[in-house]
Amino acid sequence: MKNVIIFEHPLIQHKLSMLRDKNTKTKEFRELVTEIAMLSGYEITKGLPLKEVDIETPVGPARVKVADGDKICLIPILRAGLGMVDGMIRLLPMAMVGHLGLYRDKATLKPVLYYCNIPEEAADCEVVVLEPMIATGGTTSEAIAILKEKGVSKIKVLSLIASAEGIEYVAERHPDIVMFCCAIDDKLNDSAYIVPGLGDAGDRLFGT
Repeated sequence: MKNVIIFEHPLIQHKLSMLRDKNTKTKEFRELVTEIAMLSGYEITKGLPLKEVDIETPVGPARVKVADGDKICLIPILRAGLGMVDGMIRLLPMAMVGHLGLYRDKATLKPVLYYCNIPEEAADCEVVVLEPMIATGGTTSEAIAILKEKGVSKIKVLSLIASAEGIEYVAERHPDIVMFCCAIDDKLNDSAYIVPGLGDAGDRLFGT
């Protein structure tokens, strides 16, 4: 599917396997999410724009290229998306960070917005939505729709694990959006959890 890029890097796949293990404790789980986000961030920022600046090296002046951090904004979907922010910020300390609070209604499985703080400058940026799990795709799709309503046109989605169903759902509604993830699992269970997945990413991140 053209809308999806899967990271096959050995380190990402190795750490993802550890993340899936039910015996991985909260502290290690958090560290792994940070590490995977950082490794994934390296891949997702290959097209990051550069700008030229003048500096002084120990032996003379030089015109060099630096990342244009004013052109990127990270939008974690609360609460699990927060676990991916630190890894990305280590790579992009100059990036702006906004927040979207969305939860999935347990009865309808529909996304419900409860918090929205998107920087005004995001409309002129490349925005990376941080969503660890794309299950039904409803929350991810709604987040993209909200960003588009605010004038954001350059959007990428970074996820750890997605379901095939969730990917298809988002792609049908937002064919212009590219999703990046570490693995696509085949199915959802009756509670709309990804199988085999890794459980509830938020619960495992925050020990709840």
